[in-house]
Amino acid sequence: MGILIIQTYVVRPEKQEEYLSLLKRFRKYMKENPEEFKELKSWKVFAQMFGGESWGGYGELLEFDSLADFEKSVRKAKKNEEHMKIHQGFMQVMVPASFSMNVWNTIM
Repeated sequence: MGILIIQTYVVRPEKQEEYLSLLKRFRKYMKENPEEFKELKSWKVFAQMFGGESWGGYGELLEFDSLADFEKSVRKAKKNEEHMKIHQGFMQVMVPASFSMNVWNTIM
């Protein structure tokens, strides 16, 4: 059975272009470092079209086979300087109080 990590957040209006640039940089980094992401089965990023409480909402859906695989992936990321630089960039463009992470498990 797999698990999904669902992250939602709001990007500051003045940081939208920087956010999109970071996404491209991260995608390139993932392609250049496949060994670091071998536990990650899929990754999707969504932009909020309408509804909710604020404009600029985004969501990420990360799929892993198990919580242990997710934890292993996080440990590898924390050891990698370039990965952490990109992560810090994401933290700088987000509205801090808007971040939410939930873990869902597959039941069927």
